[in-house]
Amino acid sequence: MKNTVRVTTCDTDETLAAASDLFNQYRHHYGEPPEADERTLGWLTDMVTSNLLTVYTAFVHSQADATPIGLATGHAVPASLTMGRFWQLRDLYVLPGSRRQGAAAALVGAVREAASAAGATRLSLAMEPENQAALSLYRRLGFRTVEGVVSLSLDLAGPKSF
Repeated sequence: MKNTVRVTTCDTDETLAAASDLFNQYRHHYGEPPEADERTLGWLTDMVTSNLLTVYTAFVHSQADATPIGLATGHAVPASLTMGRFWQLRDLYVLPGSRRQGAAAALVGAVREAASAAGATRLSLAMEPENQAALSLYRRLGFRTVEGVVSLSLDLAGPKSF
């Protein structure tokens, strides 16, 4: 029997705990040290209960159990000119050994459905340009590069440069 990927919105202690473990692996994947791992569940819970993030977890369901293999986060952003909202896909991670099973597409689909149901005008994301596998997935799912936009960031946690 083939395993099935299902996506769950994380809003209970149990689902947030599963997401917390995946979120730590995601952070480590991008070079963040494990010292903050003990704070992850509290941070995710705070983000969810304050409605700043919606967290989704992908599970592979087999006859024996349901194993968490991936996560995504998304949130609404005010769209000032249209006086509406758009959504942003913030984080997407699938365990390396579980990739190419449809989990990433299912997670993006869940965020897209939630954004549509909330009346969002678009779903946006930012990513590292060298991540060709992710870029290919996003393009296959209908995302397009936004030309003429420059993304800038100001580090508010570091020393002031002015």
